[in-house]
Amino acid sequence: MSDVNDHLALALVPGLGPKLTAALLERFGTAAAALRATAADLVQIPHIGEKLATALAAALRAVNIDSELALLERHGVRPVALGSSEYPAPLAAVPAPPPLLYVRGAWVAADVNAIGIVGARSCTAYGKRLAEQISRDLVRAGFTVVSGLARGIDGAAHRAALAAGGRTIAVLAGGLSSIYPPEHADLAAEVAGNGCLVTETPMAVAPQPGMFPARNRIISGLSRGIVVIEANAKSGALITATHAAEQGRETFAVPGNVDSAASAGCLELLRKGARLVRGADDIIEDLKGIATADYPAGSMDRGLAPAGTQYKGAQGHPSQEDAVTGRAVREDVPRPPAPILDVTQQRVFDALADKRHADELARELGVAVGELSRILMQLELKKVLRRLPGNFYERR
Repeated sequence: MSDVNDHLALALVPGLGPKLTAALLERFGTAAAALRATAADLVQIPHIGEKLATALAAALRAVNIDSELALLERHGVRPVALGSSEYPAPLAAVPAPPPLLYVRGAWVAADVNAIGIVGARSCTAYGKRLAEQISRDLVRAGFTVVSGLARGIDGAAHRAALAAGGRTIAVLAGGLSSIYPPEHADLAAEVAGNGCLVTETPMAVAPQPGMFPARNRIISGLSRGIVVIEANAKSGALITATHAAEQGRETFAVPGNVDSAASAGCLELLRKGARLVRGADDIIEDLKGIATADYPAGSMDRGLAPAGTQYKGAQGHPSQEDAVTGRAVREDVPRPPAPILDVTQQRVFDALADKRHADELARELGVAVGELSRILMQLELKKVLRRLPGNFYERR
């Protein structure tokens, strides 16, 4: 059995989710070794008792991948294991990435410049128009659009990206042998031809409600930032925004009428410090001053300049225009006055003398994680610090 088939076998073991799979791989080193584990081996892993170890050992021995391989071939899907050169680099860098992805189509190096667009399934004409406009303008600027293939905002974003001749990635909650929602089967085929379909779910597994929040972490993990367009107070799109914050991704929100229930979630995100978006230009402008992960050479072959570019803009941080045009930059341009910080903001800023992880800051300052996230967003908006991949922060 090949290495990827070993990973495929682990994915098919009943009750073996991403966290437990990661624990097995950490303990045994390879998927093949994990499949050979005995109950005595498994009980040594934290949180696995004797009863679970016995059941899991039996399931590992009994797994059969023949029917899964047949479905993969029939639907043109390939399994991609974490650690493979085909595995998306941005997703591999987040905490607890999926051990195995099912991919139909192609993820390419240029897709590191991706923006997620999520929002309401029952969207208004305003929301649909903004999703189409932002998606179209982003792909024309060289970005890839990531969304969830759902009805409403997701579908509008995918279709607009395709119509503009751009790339788009759809992340599904269920298996790829049966597209959900079924009316998006033709759209899924178009996406696979101009990007890819991605899921962590075995081929024949139908989507269940609990799978969608897990799906959302992949959307944010593949993206540099998430744009929320029309989300009510209980929208699943807000879960994607939460994952984005945990993964060190930017959160953008499109405002709506203050009395519109359809935009209540977006307005709450803006109150908490999300970046306000009127169009794609706002997103592109905000991303210019935010550090990009240092992925392998060639992974940033379009769109924004890669991390490490030495050109400097007027504020002293890398500028896309300077990198693209190569124009000379004056080093004597005066900086604007430093923004005024309140006592709490100043305390957080002072603690960032060196690059720090958000969790470390929360522990040191004795601040709740949610409150710290709000303060950090405020400091980002004041442009005195920048968020780095992995939920690290540093001063500008």
